[in-house]
Amino acid sequence: MIKIFPVEKIREADAYTIKNEPISSVDLMERAATQCFDWIHNKKPHGKTIKIFCGTGNNGGDGLVIARLLASETYKCEVFIVGFSDRFTEDFLINQKRLEAFPSVPVTVIKDGDEFPEIGKDELVIDAIFGSGLSKPVLNFPSALIEHINNSGTVIIAVDIPSGLFADKLPSRDPGSIIRADYTLTFQFPKLSLFFAETEQYVGEWHVLPIGLHPEYISKNDTTHFFSEPEDIRSLLKTRNRFSHKGNFGHALLIAGSYGKMGAAIIAAKACLRSGAGLVTTHVPKKGYEIMQTGFPEAMVSVDEEEMCFSGIKDLSAYNAIGIGPGLDTHEQTRNALKLLIQNSGFPLVLDADALNILSENKTWLSFLPPGSILTPHLKEFERLTTKANDALERNQMQIEFSKKYNVYVVLKGAFTSVSTPDGKCYFNPSGNPGMATGGSGDVLTGIILSLLAQGYTPFSACITGVYLHGLAGDIAAESKGYEALIAGDIIDNLGEAFQSLYNLL
Repeated sequence: MIKIFPVEKIREADAYTIKNEPISSVDLMERAATQCFDWIHNKKPHGKTIKIFCGTGNNGGDGLVIARLLASETYKCEVFIVGFSDRFTEDFLINQKRLEAFPSVPVTVIKDGDEFPEIGKDELVIDAIFGSGLSKPVLNFPSALIEHINNSGTVIIAVDIPSGLFADKLPSRDPGSIIRADYTLTFQFPKLSLFFAETEQYVGEWHVLPIGLHPEYISKNDTTHFFSEPEDIRSLLKTRNRFSHKGNFGHALLIAGSYGKMGAAIIAAKACLRSGAGLVTTHVPKKGYEIMQTGFPEAMVSVDEEEMCFSGIKDLSAYNAIGIGPGLDTHEQTRNALKLLIQNSGFPLVLDADALNILSENKTWLSFLPPGSILTPHLKEFERLTTKANDALERNQMQIEFSKKYNVYVVLKGAFTSVSTPDGKCYFNPSGNPGMATGGSGDVLTGIILSLLAQGYTPFSACITGVYLHGLAGDIAAESKGYEALIAGDIIDNLGEAFQSLYNLL
């Protein structure tokens, strides 16, 4: 897992690396800027004039190094030092001197009142004005320059973080000016603010560039937020023995469907079996029996006493995991049955959709959820369970506190689906795409997580692995279907390839 450190910890990691590698700060800057140069060089922007805007701190120093490295490869560069301060960091001054060895790179100092340089739409801008240590909104002269850059219409690459954006908090209602980057090249760790919708317009497509910060510091220092990597998920997968049989892979009970909503039950059941469960029983209303049997014959069916809705299930002893919610509806009988299920299940539940809606109307039941249960809300469902947040960062803190308070895992679905844990940690998922914003996608996720739980995965592993596989299958589907045409069934159809791609990491 990539740790997501707050700014003060990143500074400590820099200092620890400088002291214990050991390496000078200016050489560490060289290493970081070289990573940026390599990324830009691989994009082959030959023929473009590259205009680099540098502040007076270490972020500006990174920009000076990038200019020198680009010039050494005969790129046409221009450097503009943004003179909002007369104080320069030592490493900035060293690299300013080094750049003098490349007279082909013109260097211009811009001060308050100066005319801003013209920026053509076919040029490239590198933003190295303010780094991740920014603590207040950008106003006045630097603000006007940032707006000038944003209005140029050209491609903008931000070094470490777009100038004007904070690393650990979101823009306020009066945020000042912020660079609207097309690409953000962030060093070593993703910044927390990158994971939320409020910053998408500023961040663009972001990439984490390793700069060799000391592994001892990283391993010894804890944090509350993490970013999953494919290798992390691969290490959680359970391998199968040659002599295994279906009884080794669990029996999942899926309580789903109601009159007019049987599709959700079929989708979740298919995803559950496609994710490796040995047996899946779907408990459906009487009206859903024939639909379930013909729509997905691989699943067994348990029939409710009621025609239209879920009213209860008497014997749970045969099952290794229980999921409830897709297409369930919120009838009074269903509410009463869910309450009894919570009281009698004896092991963690997976709760989604209408099961969550029922809980949101009966919040006292949350305290009785079996420890380690998994809730999979989308944003509105989570809001109904808790309250409306002022912004996504506040919602993230509410999510973590909710998990701690009720001893449950919360899978908050979104662009970077986040999994909060009872011990106060949060894990962001990298896979998935906008095409998955389609009806039934959440039912697929419920089926996957239920399947993994039935197979003996811990609730944590089921969440982290399930979310990643769900997104990865969606990514594979999008390669052939595109975003607009992608439907929930496409995610299920590509689960096998998603599993295979993880196993092939070996």
